[in-house]
Amino acid sequence: MSLHTPAVALHGVFKSFNDKPALCDLTVVAPQGTITVLLGPNGAGKTTAIRCITGAMSPDSGSIRALGFDPNTDGEAVRRDCGVVSAKPALYDRLSGWDNLVYAAELHGVNKANIAARVMASAERFGIEHALDEQVGGYSTGMKTRLALARSVLHEPRLLLFDEPTSGLDPESAQAVLGLIREMTADGHTVVMCTHHLVEAEGLADHIVVLEAGTDLVAGAPAELVRQYWPEDSVLIAVEHDPASVAPFKDLAELPGVRRIEPTSEGGRGPEARVVLDHPAVTPDVVARLIATGCRIRKIVPHEPSLEELYFAVRRSTRDLSEGEAAAAHTESDREKVTR
Repeated sequence: MSLHTPAVALHGVFKSFNDKPALCDLTVVAPQGTITVLLGPNGAGKTTAIRCITGAMSPDSGSIRALGFDPNTDGEAVRRDCGVVSAKPALYDRLSGWDNLVYAAELHGVNKANIAARVMASAERFGIEHALDEQVGGYSTGMKTRLALARSVLHEPRLLLFDEPTSGLDPESAQAVLGLIREMTADGHTVVMCTHHLVEAEGLADHIVVLEAGTDLVAGAPAELVRQYWPEDSVLIAVEHDPASVAPFKDLAELPGVRRIEPTSEGGRGPEARVVLDHPAVTPDVVARLIATGCRIRKIVPHEPSLEELYFAVRRSTRDLSEGEAAAAHTESDREKVTR
């Protein structure tokens, strides 16, 4: 497989259950060696997409390629080079952690001479080597997730599919698991991860796909999408209240590189404004001008949109578009009635 070929590619995929659509013209492309995060609310189609990628489920129509194979016809080839962790991983509670991993290694066809070393290496990687002799039924939720992660890499797969891997974990355990997932791409793995927790994807995703009702709304690198929805740079500035200064920001409009001033709500301590700039490099000039005019700066915060802001901006934009199309269709229907 060429380095430029996506590790995973779904195009125009449809899947329904009892005539109820689960995936609707879904397109997802996951570049090699990256973490692609599928973002969306419960019921958006994330888990169904993962199952179609592994070949555990066949789409009604559309094309799917995973590691260059069609999972519908070459499912064994895909699963042989793929590691999966579901939201509630199936583990053998009455067996020890060691036996769980050995059994998984044997199922994946790992050479028997290498199994012990692979099991120990995987366990150490996820910090569970001290508990391998214990029954898995006594593991905490976090330990079970770590065991599932260790199991997913035993056979050294190139593609890792994680469906809500931090489900049920406390914040500390969740952060540890996310850190381990990030480390995997450094080893050349490709990760496709589903989550509805926006904070988890922040700083982790190299590529994101926002899903809703089984279809993709937008996709791309977070920075590219942020620039698409916020094409302008801006900084929020708050100054101390000064009765002698009626408009503390008015002189900024004349400053080269300042596009416009957008006053925001004025708190009890003084005025605030969003200053829209040609480039962030203009910020020091803005600060210098305010100080030169006698303003005491209380707060200055560059606007760096979070993934949460991006997510809701996408959802809002899609909703507005849908409402606009519905209104246009209604107007056209009224015109037809008048014509008739």
